[in-house]
Amino acid sequence: RQFWKIILLGQFLAFMICGTAVSSQVLQARHGVDAPTAQSFINYLALAFVYMPLFVFRPKRLHKVLRWRSLGYFLVALADVEANYLLVKAYQYTTLTSVQLLDCITIPAVMILSRIFLKVHYRIVHLVGVIICMSGVGALIGADAQNNHAPGQNPILGDMYALIGATLYAVTNVAEEYSVKFYTRLEFLGMIGFFGSLISGIQLIILERQQLVLAEWNSEIIGLFIGFGICMFLLYSLAPVYMRMSSATTFNLSILTADFYVFIFGLALFHFKFSGLYILSFCLVVVGLIVYN
Repeated sequence: RQFWKIILLGQFLAFMICGTAVSSQVLQARHGVDAPTAQSFINYLALAFVYMPLFVFRPKRLHKVLRWRSLGYFLVALADVEANYLLVKAYQYTTLTSVQLLDCITIPAVMILSRIFLKVHYRIVHLVGVIICMSGVGALIGADAQNNHAPGQNPILGDMYALIGATLYAVTNVAEEYSVKFYTRLEFLGMIGFFGSLISGIQLIILERQQLVLAEWNSEIIGLFIGFGICMFLLYSLAPVYMRMSSATTFNLSILTADFYVFIFGLALFHFKFSGLYILSFCLVVVGLIVYN
């Protein structure tokens, strides 16, 4: 029963990532709105409003957390904000295939950091599961290549954005697993929401203020922003639950199927070409997850 909870919850989180990706692509492709920090700000603000009151009404606990762990949470929030920003920006400069390939750097980075800081021991069966999942990514890249995605404006810059963003995600994932296993999920979400709101709010004013002012706001754009925020809020709220049940490595393997769900929506919204490699990719990732678990 625990095994199937891990599998199904992982697929729900992958579907939430799909929701964020599709809403971002529609905002950019149909409405010309490119504001990744503004989108993330909604999520961090919601996390702060929901989870920070649990500390505000307990001043002694809040004082303890701020005194001993505030710097760590600030750095994790900074890494998380910039990871979200860089990966979204990467799509403007390089191809979808390149971003997906470089995004997989998160998995080996998480494994290395987990070994160093969480003392996780990997067996041969774990490595086999990871290899099977990564072969699924290879099939996915082949399918994307068939869709003839146009090259980006600056592939080298886009690849660097994707690489740095994926590495920062690895840092935040391992820090999240450490926090929920040694402290509490509510503490992590509250502090990330608080510091993430401050950081993304300042970055929003500096980088995206003009973009938001010039946007031709309508009900569809507002709905896409709200949809993105809901998906991100559910993702952030449930990811710590998943990591407490399993690990950061399993989490990153699970969400590889998000690209398959994006493809399903892409058939209707972006006129993707169907390829059996997408089905093969999904099956390989799921089999790899089962082997790893």
